[in-house]
Formats: sequence, C-alpha cells, structure tokens
Amino acid sequence: MPEFAQLLEGYQRFRDGSYPAQRDRFEKLASLGQSPKLMLIACSDSRVDPAQIFDVHPGEIFVVRNVAALVPPFETNPGLHGVSAALEYAVNVLKVRQIVVMGHGMCGGCKAALTQELQGAAPGEGGFVANWIAMLDEARKPIAEKYGIEGRTAEKAMELAAVQVSLDNLRTFPCVQDRVASGDLTLRGTFFAISDGVLHVLDDETSEFVAQG
Repeated sequence: MPEFAQLLEGYQRFRDGSYPAQRDRFEKLASLGQSPKLMLIACSDSRVDPAQIFDVHPGEIFVVRNVAALVPPFETNPGLHGVSAALEYAVNVLKVRQIVVMGHGMCGGCKAALTQELQGAAPGEGGFVANWIAMLDEARKPIAEKYGIEGRTAEKAMELAAVQVSLDNLRTFPCVQDRVASGDLTLRGTFFAISDGVLHVLDDETSEFVAQG
C-alpha cells in the first residue's frame, strides 16, 4: 500500500517515462481540450480502476467514481449533486455517445445496502454512506427475500441489481432521455470481478449479464 512518498516516486517514473513517451498526446489534450465520447460510472473501490481494466489513454473516457457506482434519480431540489453535475456536463457539453455503468464484485457499498448495517448511523459515522446506498432499498427487498442478506450469491445479486438501478435512474434525466430518443446516446451496464478478471455486459433484451472473452 503506497505512502505519499511512494506516490511521489511513481510520479517521477511517470515524469521520466510515460509523460515524454506520450508528449504529443498530452500537448494536444492541453491545447485542444478533452473530447471523450464515452462516460463511465464506476465504484470508488481501489481494486477496480477503469483506465486499467479497459486499457485506455488519458482523454479517452470521462470517469465518475463513487460508492457502489450509483446514479441518483433526476431531481431539482437544492443540494450538492456531484454525480448529476458530471452527468449533465458529459451529456450536454462533451456530447458523449455512450454512458457505461460498471458494477463490480465484492462491492462494500452493495454489501452494506444488503445488510443495512449502517441504517441509523450519524453523518460522518456511516450516515453519509447509508443515505447514499438507500437508493438500493427497493432493489434489495426481493434479493433479501430470495437469498437472505449473507453470502456471495446474495451479494452478487445486489451488485448486479445496483447496475440496473443506476441505468434506470439515468433514464430519469431529461437530457439523457432526449439524446437516447434521438439515437445520439446509448446506455450500457457492465460488471467486473477482480477475482476472475472477466467483464460481463448487460444484454438489454434478456436482462442477463454476458461474459466477454
């Protein structure tokens, strides 16, 4: 696990190696700005880095990461809507053509949503997380009834359901609705497990996650 000093060592390797090797790319990004055509919504979990999993270069994907890779539903009440702001920017300014939600195996946020272990916690002591993952309460009920709230089968069912919740919530945003209807935007659900390194893509017709490669 790197300490800050090790981060600085990593920076030096980047500065001496990767940066000069990709100097033209970085200069172009600096002068022309970014123009990614894909937005990816992923979990903050340190084990699932989208850039590494998809082997992409800087400037190629617009990434938002948060607990459990969740997208809140569209709402206009006052507040600090970080994910909604990033989504609005990606759709209206960057004009991304695809939005990918990536859930993952062994997700702590989804497990907490399943067990509801943080319910009633105070903000700063688990309450912020509890309020956030409460978005999964409705999806949790049939899973808990079918599988219980413990064990890998129940946890994976919750992780897959969370991807669908985020996709459903994406469709509540007017800007997303308009661009999907015009054919200019596609929404995709995916699931990645570090345990086997396999990516699964949601088939919209069957509602099943299909392994890739």
